[in-house]
Amino acid sequence: MSQLPTLIADLALILICAGIMTLLFKKLKQPLVLGYVVAGFLASPHMPYTPSVMDAANIKTWADIGVIFLLFALGLEFSFKKIVKVGGSAIIAACTIIFCMILLGIGVGMGFGWHRMDSLFLGGMIAMSSTTIIYKAFDDLGLRKKQFTGLVLSILILEDILAIVLMVMLSTMAVSHNFEGTEMLESIGKLAFFLILWFVVGIYLIPEFLKRCRKLMGEETLLIVSLALCFGMVVMAANTGFSAAFGAFIMGSILAETIEAESIDRLVKPVKDLFGAIFFVSVGMMVDPAMILEYAVPIIVITMAVILGQSIFGTFGVILSGKPLKTAMQCGFSLTQIGEFAFIIASLGVSLHVTSDFLYPIVVAVSVITTFLTPYMIRLAEPASSFVDAHLPASWQKLLMRYSSGSQTVLNHENLWKKLILAMVRITVVYSIVSISIIALSFRFVVPFFKENLPHFWASLLGVVFIILCIAPFLRAIMVKKNHSVEFMTLWHDSRTNRAPLVSTIVIRIMIAALFVIFVISGLFKASIGLVIGVAVL
Repeated sequence: MSQLPTLIADLALILICAGIMTLLFKKLKQPLVLGYVVAGFLASPHMPYTPSVMDAANIKTWADIGVIFLLFALGLEFSFKKIVKVGGSAIIAACTIIFCMILLGIGVGMGFGWHRMDSLFLGGMIAMSSTTIIYKAFDDLGLRKKQFTGLVLSILILEDILAIVLMVMLSTMAVSHNFEGTEMLESIGKLAFFLILWFVVGIYLIPEFLKRCRKLMGEETLLIVSLALCFGMVVMAANTGFSAAFGAFIMGSILAETIEAESIDRLVKPVKDLFGAIFFVSVGMMVDPAMILEYAVPIIVITMAVILGQSIFGTFGVILSGKPLKTAMQCGFSLTQIGEFAFIIASLGVSLHVTSDFLYPIVVAVSVITTFLTPYMIRLAEPASSFVDAHLPASWQKLLMRYSSGSQTVLNHENLWKKLILAMVRITVVYSIVSISIIALSFRFVVPFFKENLPHFWASLLGVVFIILCIAPFLRAIMVKKNHSVEFMTLWHDSRTNRAPLVSTIVIRIMIAALFVIFVISGLFKASIGLVIGVAVL
């Protein structure tokens, strides 16, 4: 009798454990993701009382395929129309939450004395709430029809999309270890190439190809063609220097704009469920009880940071978007967990060899704890909002009511917002491209000329002055154009609710302009970060 290959035996063990755990967790009305993690722990070498997988390397390969399918399926659910529908409230809330949680994660990591990359990746991991877990919790609690759940799901859509951008940034930082010299310019160029490819292929080629071949495609053919396109983009992304997950998401989002999107989503779902289960089981296999005991204090601290941070910053972000206090607290309390993207970002750090071994099991432990607490946090939101409302000073209550009452006016000016934002984006993109071109040409021709004819310091100083003078008109245009337009002034004077988002548009564009100056200075001088940022802001 021939010997059974190790991979098949390991797969049998994983699927048996996963099948038993999913039945058990279904009975307990708990998220299946946790069942897969527990199954992985039972099948891991760290559990001496149960059979263990023999070749973890093969399972790691299957898990990588699982990440590709998960991101491909997420891309199929994403479309430009969805972004338009989520509205300004979700955009403001999602950006506020992610920015504040990343800073909180970095602060916690640095507080423990961890390396810079560990702290950065921790910030990325705790910034994203779990769409799967929250969706399931709303379903189990019968809250799907409530008004606040629509806003929560819109925030989650934005978080999923911003998570992809965050993964690209973390990958770039992990590979280059800094943003100095031509590496940053190269990364920007690669990202621009992928986004242009996304737009051109997504609008013209693939939809037309699927439309013309529709009569030739049965379900089997459509599945094979879709997966071929997915893995083709994965290979292209990997060869360009991005993660495989990013390529899978790009192709999924391209196919989301085609007439076959629903059929592809339905056909891919069983394959995604299989490989996704293997991925989450592989996450559980990374859990080492000894390491969890060793790092019990960081686990507790990070868990508290996730729960308190998401509750506070989520509530603040939704209030900032113009919603009442009760709705804001219901949204904030619903987001108090980490899930799929925390595992994916953790896997990214492990695959790039930039994070420490202890970080992965810590994040898995935090995810398990916060997931179990999610239903209780959702239930706690209403009594907590009543308590806060009863003890809030009268002046604060009036301020919040006045601020939230302007949200309807914002909706009435939706066309003005669209016109203003599109104009700002167009100006920023065009002048940024011009500035990048000037910087690239200057570093290629002008700076070497100065260095050949002047001492190094004076050549660098003259190069910085020359480049900044050349790009100054374009940076000024990025910062101030449209700040006194009819749309801007109408929205500013119409309602105080509009003022925070309008100021945010100015701040973001100033930051973009400052980044150009930081890049130029850091490319020619080895100055401290604080000094460079100070000069750039000035």
